[in-house]
Amino acid sequence: MRRRTPTAGLALALFAAVTATLAAPAPAGAAPAPASAAPALAAAAPDISVTNVQAHLTQLNAIAGNNGGNRRAGSAGYTASVSYVKAKLQAAGYTVSEQYCSTCTYPSNNLIAEWPQGPADQVVMFGAHLDSVSAGPGINDNGSGSATLLENALVLAQQNPSMTKRVRFAWWTDEEQGLNGSEFYVNQLSATQRGYIKGYYNFDMVASTNGGYFINRLTSTTAAPLKAYWDSLNLQPEENVEGQGRSDDYSFQQAGIPTSGYAAGASARKTSTQAAKWGGTANSAYDPCYHRSCDTTANISATVLNRSADGVAYAIWQLAVGGGTPTNDFSVAVSPTSGSVARGGSTTATVSTATTGGSAQTVNLSATGAPSGVTVSFSPSSVTSGGSATMTVTASATATTGTFTITVTGTGSVTRSVGYTLTVTGTGGCAGGQLIRNSSFESGSTPWTATSGVITNSSSQAARTGSYKAWLDGYGSTHTDTLSQSVSIPAGCASYTLSFWLHIDTAETTTGTAYDRLTVQVGTTTLASYSNLNAASGYTQRSFNLAAYAGQTVTLKWTGVEDASLQTSFVIDDVTLQVG
Repeated sequence: MRRRTPTAGLALALFAAVTATLAAPAPAGAAPAPASAAPALAAAAPDISVTNVQAHLTQLNAIAGNNGGNRRAGSAGYTASVSYVKAKLQAAGYTVSEQYCSTCTYPSNNLIAEWPQGPADQVVMFGAHLDSVSAGPGINDNGSGSATLLENALVLAQQNPSMTKRVRFAWWTDEEQGLNGSEFYVNQLSATQRGYIKGYYNFDMVASTNGGYFINRLTSTTAAPLKAYWDSLNLQPEENVEGQGRSDDYSFQQAGIPTSGYAAGASARKTSTQAAKWGGTANSAYDPCYHRSCDTTANISATVLNRSADGVAYAIWQLAVGGGTPTNDFSVAVSPTSGSVARGGSTTATVSTATTGGSAQTVNLSATGAPSGVTVSFSPSSVTSGGSATMTVTASATATTGTFTITVTGTGSVTRSVGYTLTVTGTGGCAGGQLIRNSSFESGSTPWTATSGVITNSSSQAARTGSYKAWLDGYGSTHTDTLSQSVSIPAGCASYTLSFWLHIDTAETTTGTAYDRLTVQVGTTTLASYSNLNAASGYTQRSFNLAAYAGQTVTLKWTGVEDASLQTSFVIDDVTLQVG
């Protein structure tokens, strides 16, 4: 959005003149305003993926970074931005054209894209300026509006519904120098072409980090679909006073074309009343990085951006998409939208779904984008739209640290997704202590899993302590015994020592051949192997460092395998896993 340049008195005069013009009866031959939003959608509007919108913002930010830090009109950064958006639209099937603005402060191109369906004399237009100021990459101002329209355009093409009006998208140049690109476009239209445009909707700064919910000409008929969507979220939007006359909708107003649009605020300060109903910080700017170098992808509220993008889709479907049998559709959301987990720990969030069109359907949940060492699971893994599931994010002891965007996807007759921001930290608490339960086998078999007869108080082999021990093999014939226990090993500890006492008794007489073996495993990894060659009187303590398994749930397993003759007994007692 361009800076306000008129003096206070002139600004008031301009506002009064515009208000009087908009309030006056339309002149003969003027285009009628779009119809107000119907009580319910004739066809379900899609849920626009905020993750996809943010991906476009990442590209625009990279373009600025590769071209001197900005995307100012006429610069290499602006030209590359046009190329990025144009390529996406052409691949989706739009009729795309570039219009050279010869009268702009920095001569450069507007980008116009039209979906080639619907009556050509009934046009609803959606626009955003694509240029930034020279001070920074302009990701909220106005990558946010540009990316919102781009993703809406791509979703419209993907769904390819029947159309009652034609939808035209525009990305303007040289807005920051005085609305020059949009003004040039409007001035090049004939009176007939202007009459075809039944409404123009502008989106400038729609993701401010301390943002509000503002609508241009809030009470107008044109604004009705935008307001209806935000009203459905109980956002209580307000008139966009700060933005009056300062963005590209003004060029269309001056030509007598009905206008509206969304905004989230620029350098003006949020009031205490607004902070009470919207959250955020009172007496601070809606966008603290307005026209500054810090207007990067970090200067974006994903929540405000998501609500703006979905509101655009609602308006498109209300104004221009045909009716018919509602498509079965659903939305997916995650709460909270972000979380933090230390290595070795876990965190949870609620994934909720809602039926937005047609009938309820089964939605299968999945996640992508998790870093190495992080797993995401859902309970249950599928729900009927309208239901919810618990998402559990678990980080191993060696998980990659940093901040990541995990995409949570619901798959049914359509696919819907939402972003979840995860921060993995390198520290975690140490829940120290001895982790093996019933370590001396005196409480029976629980929670051990063992071959029948392994856990015993038989006097034929003495326990090291107490009466019970685990006695594997000793039959003198082909035989296999197992003993195992699952254990969760916490992260963040200084030591992880697995110990057990082992007595090996054998009737084998060889001094060179291992006929009978005992294998010790963690999961599928073998820690050690013993045999009849290790036979000795009494018990010997065996110890292992399990630090590599911190933050994991593993199964400790002993497997004794005996050959066809001459017994070997593997007797185990006092198993411990001490962490601290």
